[in-house]
Amino acid sequence: MTRRREKANQPVGTRRAAREFAFRTLFQADRGDLPLNEVFTRAEGDMREGDDTFPQLAPDAVTFARELVDGLVTHRDSIDQTLRQTIRGWSFEQMAQTDLNVLRLATFEMMYTGTAHPPVIESAVRIARKFGGDDSGRFVNGVLAGLSRTLQTAPAVPSLEGGTEAEADE
Repeated sequence: MTRRREKANQPVGTRRAAREFAFRTLFQADRGDLPLNEVFTRAEGDMREGDDTFPQLAPDAVTFARELVDGLVTHRDSIDQTLRQTIRGWSFEQMAQTDLNVLRLATFEMMYTGTAHPPVIESAVRIARKFGGDDSGRFVNGVLAGLSRTLQTAPAVPSLEGGTEAEADE
């Protein structure tokens, strides 16, 4: 087997891959009007069985993706309210579903995990560029940059672990 093939078959352990996995399950749940946790569980099972729709994730990446999905389920109303206050000139109905879901996941992570904002924004922009329209990356970057400035001047929101998290994204 070639090195490239061996590398392709190894589980991905990055947070970026976990964010993309969580985004894709969120998108599927919203498009199919299905419970997010149910879609995540099914996608995780498909991934473990070798379905190449999703990249193989390392156990820590699956855990992180699950944390993102669970956090979004728990805090969706608060996240949506924050996004409504942050986004000017667009309603949720006008936005592309891709952009909205990228923003929801990144907003959860920025508000509730204590993760440094720059790697969250960078990952969100990459996902938006990969799955969204021509202007999705710029739109997501602008919204999240504004949200980051707002969150840095607002009182701190407690993280899930009760502290702050310094993160190396890769």
